[in-house]
Amino acid sequence: MGSIKDRNGRDLTEAEDIKKRWQEYTEELYKKDLHDPDNHDGVITHLEPDILECKVEWALGGITMNKASGDTGISVELFQILKDDAVKVLHSVCQQIWKTHQWPQDWKRSLFIPIPKKGNAKEQSNYHTIALTSLTSKVMLKILRARLQQYVNYELPDVQAGFRKGRGSRDQIANISWSTEKVREFQKSIYFGFIDYAKAFICMDHNKLWKILKEMGIPDHLTCLLRNLYVGQEATVRTGHGTTDWFQIGKGVCQGCILSPCLFNFYAESIMRNAGLEEAQAGIKIAGRNINNLRYADDTTLMAESEEELKSLLKKVKEESEKVGLKLNIQKMKIMASGPITSWQIDGETMETVTDFIWGVPKSLQR
Repeated sequence: MGSIKDRNGRDLTEAEDIKKRWQEYTEELYKKDLHDPDNHDGVITHLEPDILECKVEWALGGITMNKASGDTGISVELFQILKDDAVKVLHSVCQQIWKTHQWPQDWKRSLFIPIPKKGNAKEQSNYHTIALTSLTSKVMLKILRARLQQYVNYELPDVQAGFRKGRGSRDQIANISWSTEKVREFQKSIYFGFIDYAKAFICMDHNKLWKILKEMGIPDHLTCLLRNLYVGQEATVRTGHGTTDWFQIGKGVCQGCILSPCLFNFYAESIMRNAGLEEAQAGIKIAGRNINNLRYADDTTLMAESEEELKSLLKKVKEESEKVGLKLNIQKMKIMASGPITSWQIDGETMETVTDFIWGVPKSLQR
C-alpha cells in the first residue's frame, strides 16, 4: 500500500500522514449519528439456555487453521495444542459473557485491513475494509450466530439466498433464468432492476437494528448481547507503514465479522417488508405465485412485467432504505428489459439500461 490522497486530493507520501489519513477516513465512515437516540431499554424478560461446553468445542473446531487472528496474535493452532484445557477456559469466559451480557474489551476490537478494489489505489473509497477479530471472540460469535439461525430460517423468505445454508448465488441466477424463460413462454415482457447499495454494511444504524431485531422476534437476551458487543467497539487500520491509533466504531457492521451477514439480512428484510413487496401486485406471475424480488445479501434484483411496475417497486425500496440509513448507489445500478424502456433518472442521476448483466455469470434477455 503506497501513497494515498488527503481529503483535498493532494498526494500523501510520509508514513505518519498516510496513517493519520487512513484513521481519519475510516473513523468518518463509522461515525455515529449523534441525533439518533438509543432506543434499546435493556430489559430482559427471558434468559436463553446456558452455553454447553460441547458447543464451545464445536465452535472452536469449526475455526479454520492458518487464518489471520486479529491484533492479539493468538492462533487456532495454539488452542489445538491445549485441547480440553482451552475448551474449559473458553467455556467459562463465554458463560460469564452470556450471564452478564458484558464483553471483554479485547473482544470488541477489530483490525481493519484495506483491500483494493477497481479504480485509483490512492483513493480510500476504492478499498474494502475487512475486519480481523480475535480468535477467542470468534468462538462466542459462532455460538451467538447459531442461536440466531432459527430466527433467520423462520423470518427470512426463500427469495433471500445470501449467507444461508444450502443456498447460494447460483440459486438466484437459476431463478432469473427460469423466470425469463417462463415469461417468454407466455409471451410477456420482463423488466429487471439490479439494486446496489453504497457501503451497505457500514451504513447500518445500530439503534434501528435493535428495533428491527425486536420486530423480528429475536429474544431480548440475544439483542442485549449484540448491543453490548457493539457499544464501545474500537478499530485500528493496518497500513503499509504500521497501524493507526484506535478509534470508536459508532455504526455499521464489520465486513469479516461472522455475525454481519446475518444481521444485514434482518435489516434488509425489514426494508422489503416496509416497502410492501410481499403484498405488491407488481411482479412476475408464475405458477400462481407473484415474484418481484430476488436477493443475495445486499444484492437485490427487482422484477416486474412493465416499466411502470418496476419504477413503483424501486421507488418504494429507495424510500424505505433511506429511512434506515441505506442509500442506493445509482451509478452502479442497472435496468434490463425484454421490451422497450425509456431512460430513467433518480435524484438527477441516470440509471444505465443494459442488454446483459453479470451477476455471478453473464445474463442476457436477448434471444
